[in-house]
Amino acid sequence: MLNTNESIKTKYLIDEKGHKTAVVINLKDYKSLLEFIEDLEDANDLLKAEKEATKFTPYEKFRQRWLKP
Repeated sequence: MLNTNESIKTKYLIDEKGHKTAVVINLKDYKSLLEFIEDLEDANDLLKAEKEATKFTPYEKFRQRWLKP
């Protein structure tokens, strides 16, 4: 998981004029970024669901109905 105190070491690809054209990061940092983005998307989906929900089902009732032992 991406630690916000942790710095991601980046390298840049540059064109013949010296302009940065791409970023290169190591695979570990890339995977951490993907996981971080997925966590943010999940949190956003939860907030959206809470705003749009008209009612909630208690977990026990949900479990009894949908999760067969």
